[in-house]
Amino acid sequence: MAPTLATAFSRRWWMAVTAVIENLLFSAVLLGWGSLLIMLKSEGFYSYLCQGPENSSSLNFSKANETSTSEEYLEMNGWTICKDQDEMLNLAFTVGSFLLSAITLPMGIVMDKYGPRKLRLLGSACFAFSCLLIAYGASDPNNLSILIFFALALNGFGGMCMTFTSLTLPNMFGDLRSTFIALMIGSYASSAVTFPGIKVIYDLGATFISILTVWAGCACLVFLNCFVNWPLEPFPGPEDMDYTVKIKFSWLGFDHKITGKQFYRQVTTVGRRLSVGNSMKQHHQPPKDLATQEANKLCLSTVDLEVKCKDNVETQSFMKSVFSPIFLLSLITMCVTQLRLIFYMGAMNTILESLTDGDLSKVETMQVVSVYTSIFGVLQLLCLITSPVIGYVMDWKLKDCEDENDKCAKREPGQPRRPSKQIQKITNATRAFIFTNLLLVGFGFTCIVPNLPLQILSFVLHTIVRGFIHSAVGGLYAAVYPSSQFGSLTGMQSLISALFALLQQPLFMAMVGPLDGDPLWVNVGLLVLSMLGFCLPLYLLCHSRHLQRLRDERDEDPKIYVKINDGSKPEAFV
Repeated sequence: MAPTLATAFSRRWWMAVTAVIENLLFSAVLLGWGSLLIMLKSEGFYSYLCQGPENSSSLNFSKANETSTSEEYLEMNGWTICKDQDEMLNLAFTVGSFLLSAITLPMGIVMDKYGPRKLRLLGSACFAFSCLLIAYGASDPNNLSILIFFALALNGFGGMCMTFTSLTLPNMFGDLRSTFIALMIGSYASSAVTFPGIKVIYDLGATFISILTVWAGCACLVFLNCFVNWPLEPFPGPEDMDYTVKIKFSWLGFDHKITGKQFYRQVTTVGRRLSVGNSMKQHHQPPKDLATQEANKLCLSTVDLEVKCKDNVETQSFMKSVFSPIFLLSLITMCVTQLRLIFYMGAMNTILESLTDGDLSKVETMQVVSVYTSIFGVLQLLCLITSPVIGYVMDWKLKDCEDENDKCAKREPGQPRRPSKQIQKITNATRAFIFTNLLLVGFGFTCIVPNLPLQILSFVLHTIVRGFIHSAVGGLYAAVYPSSQFGSLTGMQSLISALFALLQQPLFMAMVGPLDGDPLWVNVGLLVLSMLGFCLPLYLLCHSRHLQRLRDERDEDPKIYVKINDGSKPEAFV
């Protein structure tokens, strides 16, 4: 039996801590593909594509005869490895990694309608099954290597289910929502260290099949945790529901499930009926005890509730949100940033090779690149540490602001009015995006400088920007748009930016082709393109000033602005 929202609220800290751990171990683990690739090749996946000569090289990567015209073949853990094998395994990785982004739009729509519980249960089951598929394929790689395609597809789908559902959990933390969104995204981005960690266990002597079997068992624990603690209903935003109110009217006899604003409307309407009914009857008959009255005369039916609430449904449609300037500019910012970051990840080995000393041999160059690649993998944990910083910026001073429910509150004469929470959210988002884009520009400059040790700073900036940009966009959508549209908007943004990021492939081909492996001009072009990211904070700055100007005019105008019947537009009376 799924817990209620009130029960889930009492367990919110347990759910948040476990969600961070689960994201770290089960979400976007495919981002650590480099380590998984080595293990798959060591287990013989698609090794049959390689036709090793009789004098194959051993695992120590000793150099073959450079004058030989035959292709150099290597062995890893007794299995032959070759270029054809790399291409086939990378094709499987492309399928899985594309699902990490492409599935987000339909997943967001489903989550907004049905809640996160079912998706999270499905995602954990798919992840566990993907681990078992890889383990089964490793038992006979000559005949079962094809299973890696299905396994990585399920792995990407299950990991994104984990990530997406965890982004609704911060709704239970009120004014700290953006901070917790950033924490969830940070744990998602840091999951790239999972496969490198598993590779360490693998190198210590643990068998590949046993590691994956234990990992599948841990995914089953995620399934159990979700089944016990996650509610069936979607998590409403903090502006839509007060989880701390626990009132029980056993005599009202509600014939349906209601939460949030619907609950308050139900109770208010019932209270009005009681008040009106008692005032009309108090002169004609003695009052009855409320508990003895018929429930159907006091309560609203499901149909009555829907009719009463129809006019109070959120006025902003999904299409209006999609074509709003904030969402369109956020698309531009995310597309540019994703292309910049993904190109660097895909071309990192080639870039590092171009920066190494020309006097080094091929083997020594690969060793240097391997060291720097390991450093880059370890630094991915910075996402988990730094992402809450941008979330804290998004939540700055929100507790001191005036909420929409306090607009009609009386003030003492001469008492200054508190800042508007809506304007403060937009101002905080402006600061977050300015800071993130400055770091992105700094990353672009460090990529241009042809200095190998400086690339460690590029690694740090790359990792921080990757966590900051997702956290800032997630916090902006949570602050500006209705909570029921958060998943759909995030999914659409992720899908469009993923499609735009496919441009990194022709950029990479241009770098290794006409540019002879020199990334300078590609980096310069991407640096210029990164300047488009400042369009969003510039618009947010103008928008917040416009809202502040309207608020000041409303305060100074000798008219009294009130809302009639909870309408969306204020009516003015002199």
